[in-house]
Amino acid sequence: MPTVAFIVNRNRVRHFPRLNRRSAAAAAARGWEIDFLETRSADAGDGATRQAAAAGAQLVFAVGGDGTVRACAEALAGTQVPLAIVPRGTANLVANALGIPSSLGAALAVGFGQHQRRIDLAVAGSTTFAAMAGIGLDAAVVGGTATGLKGAAGWLGYAASGVRRLAGAPIHFEIRLDGGDPMERHARCVVVGNVGLLPGGFVLLPDARPDDGLLDVGILAPTGSFGWPRVAWRVLTRSRHDDAVLERYQARRVEIAADTRLPREADGELIGASDSLTVALASSGLLVRVPDPRRRGRRASP
Repeated sequence: MPTVAFIVNRNRVRHFPRLNRRSAAAAAARGWEIDFLETRSADAGDGATRQAAAAGAQLVFAVGGDGTVRACAEALAGTQVPLAIVPRGTANLVANALGIPSSLGAALAVGFGQHQRRIDLAVAGSTTFAAMAGIGLDAAVVGGTATGLKGAAGWLGYAASGVRRLAGAPIHFEIRLDGGDPMERHARCVVVGNVGLLPGGFVLLPDARPDDGLLDVGILAPTGSFGWPRVAWRVLTRSRHDDAVLERYQARRVEIAADTRLPREADGELIGASDSLTVALASSGLLVRVPDPRRRGRRASP
């Protein structure tokens, strides 16, 4: 009997007995033996996933948010073991981009289904991520959003933290794409996305696709009274128009240098302050279970 491992971030699961009962029933009905590995942090999912894979698990469920998905993806990168997702986080950017439903029953059905897709991953230093990394304001927002507020308010917790940080001086960045000539910008942050979503389902990088072999880069440099409203309008309308307040590019390797140490994040988790961030594409790095493409529901990014 094949084994499926559930990597469960208990900080993101309110009703664990219900999850346990329904997941076990779904696995048994399909002829799987189930193994639950509980963690208390997103990063701990990496070790738990490696433990499950080493024990012979042929399918892994990440039950949590983007941090849990990131940790499981890092452990499964380059393997033939597929990752399934039960979204239980604040933003669930990867799950939303892949069209994975939020309800437990539907997510289990997708995970135990027959449809899978190989998507790209990205590497920032020693951290592998699946959705988005950034340096500057976006990481400051992540760091300034209390864990309790994220759990209680969802993506609105990020919004509240962001509003408090809108005012501020731009930072000088030097950005190289695929080893090209440096671009110098004064901006609030630079983000690198494998998917283009923000918390709340808003689309910052409308051309981003998780399996197109490219990373999408966003440079946010709002100035003056209308700077942030202009950025917000482009995001809300999914506009591809670029100007000085919001520029977007694509590359396979992105090197970002700042003139001061700044917070950095990957998939909603801080990865340590630095004056630089280098991100490289890991093409087709992860096999993931997805909904039947013939029955795709609403999704933000194909």
